[in-house]
Formats: sequence, structure tokens, C-alpha cells
Amino acid sequence: MEILSQILDFFLHLDKHLADIINEYGTLTYLILFLIVFTETGLVVMPLLPGDSLLFATGALAASTGALNPWIVIPLLIVAALMGDNLNYFVGKFLGSTIKKRERILFFKREYLEQTEAFYAKHGGKTVIMARFIPIVRTIAPFVAGAGSMTYSKYILFCVIGALLWVPSLTMLGYFFGNLDFVKKNFELVIFGIIGLSVLPMVWQFAKAKLSPSDKAKTTV
Repeated sequence: MEILSQILDFFLHLDKHLADIINEYGTLTYLILFLIVFTETGLVVMPLLPGDSLLFATGALAASTGALNPWIVIPLLIVAALMGDNLNYFVGKFLGSTIKKRERILFFKREYLEQTEAFYAKHGGKTVIMARFIPIVRTIAPFVAGAGSMTYSKYILFCVIGALLWVPSLTMLGYFFGNLDFVKKNFELVIFGIIGLSVLPMVWQFAKAKLSPSDKAKTTV
């Protein structure tokens, strides 16, 4: 419970913890930020790192302290996200045939892979872009794309577009709005708001999938 409490505290007070990291490590903070984004996007077993809120807090501290240069941090984290995604994709490519032969590997079921492949086939590459903005899904999506039938040439195009939208948008949102008095005094609420907006598309898709069978039943009555 103590570990969970510390993790929750880190999430909710990310601005203060990131400020402490900057004060202690200086320019090495760039490397720390790179590793966090790379780990979240590149290691399928680490989907709970604070990607969205981290970008927002990074932008806010870049504006308030000047210790982080947005013209350095944004390209750096775009590269980190792309490197993580590519690692994840090729790990999925390597393990894809094994998953299809078994019912489950870790928390991946063959059924989930088949459902995701069907979703990719229906909605195309925009799924990769949408997944970039959804916690947990952004970590799993590259792995599943590699394990499924999506070709690398198609995947990498939408992967790059997603990274170019995700990193600058959230970082600059923090840069321009993160130092407003309301945001600084209610940073926890802002973080919850970011998380809520991020998972909203996933909740909508889940609700729509759950409601669609009942809708079909009504039409048949």
C-alpha cells in the first residue's frame, strides 16, 4: 500500500517532483524525461507511467523556471516516443506468431489480438494516432500492431503523425496554461482532467460496443 501511495503522490504532484528532479540533476533531466517517455511507449509491461501529465508538467516548468528549453525537450521526446514505439512494434512482430499459437502470453490473449486486428482493419491507421492520446492503450497499440497484420510502412507513417501531434500539443498546453494561478493551485484536478479526457475515447468505444448488441436486439423485436 505504501508503494501505491507513493506512486499516486508522484502522479498527483508531478509538477513538484519534476521541479525537484530539475534542481537535483540539472541538464540530466532531459535524459530522465527521455527515458520515462521511451519506457512508457517502448516496454509493453510498463503502461502506467504518466505520459500525458508528464508532458504537461514539463511544458509548465519550461515556462516558469526556464530550466528546460522547449525547443530541445519537444524534439527529444518526439524521438523518445518514436524509438519506444518502434521497439514495441518489433517485439510484437517477433512474438506475434507465438501469441497466435497459444491462448495467452502474459496478459495478451489470442482473442484480444484477433479483435484488435479486426479493429485496425476497420478503422485503419488513424487508430494508431488515436491510441497515442490514450493511457495504457498507447503502450499496447504498437505491440499489437506488430503482432498483427499491419505492415511497418503503414504503421510508421501514422506513428510519426501521432508523435508529432502528441508531444508538442501537451507540452505547449502546459507551457501556455500550466502557470495560471488556478492550474498551479489545482494541479491535482488538472491531472485528473487530463487523464479523464485521455480515456474518454476508450470509454466511448467500450460503451458503444456494449450497447450495440442491445440495439440490434431491439430492431429484431
